[in-house]
Amino acid sequence: MAANPPLYIVDSQQRRAERLATVLSFINEPHQIVNDEILPQQLSPDVPAVVLLGAIGTNEHAELLVRFPRCAFLLIGEPLTPILQYPNAVGLLTEPFSYNTLTQLLRDCQQYHRLLPGQRHSETTVKFDGMVGQTEPMQKVRFLIQQVAKTDANVLVLGQSGTGKEVVARNIHLLSNRAAGPFVPINCGAIPAELLESELFGHEKGAFTGAISTRKGRFELAQGGTLFLDEIGDMPQPMQVKLLRVLQERIFERVGGSQTIKADVRIIAATHRNLEHMITEGQFREDLFYRLNVFPIETPALSERCDDLPLLIQELLNRQAAAHQGRIRFTERALESLKLHSWPGNVRELANLLERMLIMYPDQVVDVAELPNKYCYLDVESYQPQYPEALLERDMLNDLFAATADDHEEEISGGSATGENLPALNDIPADGFDLKEYLAQLEIQLISNALQQHDYVVARAAEVLGLRRTTLVEKMRKYSLGRDE
Repeated sequence: MAANPPLYIVDSQQRRAERLATVLSFINEPHQIVNDEILPQQLSPDVPAVVLLGAIGTNEHAELLVRFPRCAFLLIGEPLTPILQYPNAVGLLTEPFSYNTLTQLLRDCQQYHRLLPGQRHSETTVKFDGMVGQTEPMQKVRFLIQQVAKTDANVLVLGQSGTGKEVVARNIHLLSNRAAGPFVPINCGAIPAELLESELFGHEKGAFTGAISTRKGRFELAQGGTLFLDEIGDMPQPMQVKLLRVLQERIFERVGGSQTIKADVRIIAATHRNLEHMITEGQFREDLFYRLNVFPIETPALSERCDDLPLLIQELLNRQAAAHQGRIRFTERALESLKLHSWPGNVRELANLLERMLIMYPDQVVDVAELPNKYCYLDVESYQPQYPEALLERDMLNDLFAATADDHEEEISGGSATGENLPALNDIPADGFDLKEYLAQLEIQLISNALQQHDYVVARAAEVLGLRRTTLVEKMRKYSLGRDE
C-alpha cells in the first residue's frame, strides 16, 4: 500500500468525513483527513494523489480539479454532481457509504493514474531482449511479463510453433530476481523417454548401462536460476508424475542415487498443444497442469499482429547484417503484400523468408514481383524502365557496329548488299549531310537485307546482325519493317 498515491479526505462536514474514514480503515486503505486550506500544500501538479472531496469553504471545487490535473477526485454528495464534467472527477460517493462502491471507485482512481499521459513509460524503460512489436497483443505480453517476473510463480507459455515462446521465457528470467542465475532450457519432446529422467534429474555412476560417471541434471544446472521446460505437452506420462512430485515438494534425487537435493529453481513451461483437451483424452495429468498453469501467458500468432511486420523485419535484418549476410530493403508494396499472408509458421517462417531474400537479392530493394508466389497478394506489375531515346539509339548503334566490325570486310567482298545504295563514308558532300538520317537509313537497309536473305526468319536475322531477338523485333516495329503481303 505504501507505493500507492496518498489518499486525502477533505470535507467540512466532520462527521461525514469520519464515517468515510471508518470505511477506509475497514478495507485497510491508508488515508488522511485534511482541511481545504492545507490540501493545496499537500498536493502537487506533477504528483498523483486521490482526493475524496466534499463540502469546502474557501476554495472552489472546480479550481482544485483544474489546478491538480494528475490527482483523481472522488466527489462526496449529490450537490457536487455538476463537477463530474471535469476529466479527473472519477466518481461520486453518496451516503450510506458502501464498501463495494468505494472499492470500485478506488480501483477507477488507480486506472486513472495508470493511464495518465507520461505515466505509461514504465514498459519502455524495461529492456526486453528480442521482443519486437508495438501492437496491442505484444504490449499485453510485455505487461504480463513485467507483472510475473519479480515473483517465483510457475509460468505456462502457450502459443503456436514459431511465436517466440522461449523468447518470452528468457525475458521473464532476465527481469526476475534470478537474472544472475542460469537460464537452462530443455525440449521435453526432443529427448527419448528413457533418457528424459536422467536429463532432468541427473544420474549416479553405474545407475544404468552407459552411466560411466556421475552427471548433473538440468534441475541442478538451473539452481538459483530458471528451468525452461519447452514442449511440456510432449512429456511422457510416467515423467509427468515425477515432475509433479518435484514441483510439490521442491526436492529430487538423481537416478540411482539416494541423496535428496533441494530444487531451488523457477519453472517456466511452454507448449503449442491444447493441454486441457489432452487432459480430457487422458494424455496429460490434470494435477500437473494446475501446478504449471499458475500464470499463463499466450504468445500471439504473427497473423494477429501483422502491423508489427516492418519492425520485425528490421530487427531480423539487423541480426543478419551483424552476421555479415548483407542487407535488403522492402518496398511499401512488398510490405503490404506480406501483411496479407497468414504466416502459419509465424516468426520462424518470416526469418526463413528473409534469409532466402538475402541470398537471392543481396543489397537490393525487394518489390512484390521479387517475392515468392505464395507471398504475392497484390496484383502489381514489375517496374519496366523507360530510357531516353538518345540513350537507346546510342546503345543500338554500339550493338550494331560492334557486332559487324570484325566481319565487315568479309560481308562486302562476299557481295553483300550492305552499303550499295549509300555513299561511302569518305564521300561527304561539301555542304554536309544529316548523320542521324544516314545512320537510320543504314540501319534500315542492314535489317532489311538480313530479313530478306533469311526469308524473314527473325531469329536468324537477329543472329547475323548480332542483336537480341527482342531488340530486332522492336526495331522492325519502329521502322515498320515486315514482309509485304
